[in-house]
Amino acid sequence: MPRRYAGRMGPHDGRFAPSPSGPLHLGNLRTALVAWLRARSAGGRFLLRVEDLDRGRSRREHEERQLQDLAALGIDWDDGIVRQSDRDAAYAAGIDVLRARDLVYPCWCTRAEIREAAGAPHGDAPEGAYPGTCAHLDAAARAAHEERGRPAALRVRAGAVRSVARDAVRGELSAVVDDFVVRRGDGTHAYNLAVVVDDAWQGVREVVRGDDLASSAPRQAWLATVLGHEAPTYLHVPLVLGPDGRRLAKRDGAVTLEDRLALGEDADDVRSRLAASLGLCEPDERPTPAELVARFDVATLRDAGPVRWDPVAGPLG
Repeated sequence: MPRRYAGRMGPHDGRFAPSPSGPLHLGNLRTALVAWLRARSAGGRFLLRVEDLDRGRSRREHEERQLQDLAALGIDWDDGIVRQSDRDAAYAAGIDVLRARDLVYPCWCTRAEIREAAGAPHGDAPEGAYPGTCAHLDAAARAAHEERGRPAALRVRAGAVRSVARDAVRGELSAVVDDFVVRRGDGTHAYNLAVVVDDAWQGVREVVRGDDLASSAPRQAWLATVLGHEAPTYLHVPLVLGPDGRRLAKRDGAVTLEDRLALGEDADDVRSRLAASLGLCEPDERPTPAELVARFDVATLRDAGPVRWDPVAGPLG
């Protein structure tokens, strides 16, 4: 297991953290490229973390294919690969910190019950937030739930606090934080806990990821502070969309590197198309990874929006 990276942290140390539940598509690869360029252009470390918390969907063959695709595009990484499946003890320690501060409680609510209860107004909590059904149960009520045999999740008691995360492109991301799950009923540690614990342990100072995760940044920044860590800054990358305007997916055709190779393109072609969509080169250019590092400027993302993938013209055509 790699050591904690204390003493080696830089303001733009970054990471890419895919889930090995399938191949990376062009949108994933574009985000990985931005994360790598951001770290390398600023002289930072670039780390790779495999987010395999979902044991049922994670496959080692998917992980191996993902690593091969990243390497083919010229994306390298520092230190060893961290796998969340090896980090249960660290996540349990994080929950112990929360428990010592009386900030976790058992929750027996099903998703259907939460949807029904969240439809009512709940003061400062955002629409759809967890309404606090199990937050104030007395001992008798908890005992009654336990007798029914339904396993309880653990929620952190956030108290509808307003939290602000800082994004290099968007500026301040502010949101009210509801009580969210940190450990599921089946004992699996939740993503929002794991990602905060891992980013702090690895010394990740800037989290580069897709725009669809921007709404979780205030929640994770709040949890980092509660656990005694400095919250990272964020850089959320506009998504790649399919022809129908939805987030790119397998349904949209030849959307993986393997697909594009089968159509006669090579990894340099794909990397160049990704770079062109970021304004880093012209469509007919084939810059090297080192040339892209030299050209990268986060300012080019400030006015960028989602990119539409055209299955006829090619990836990001």
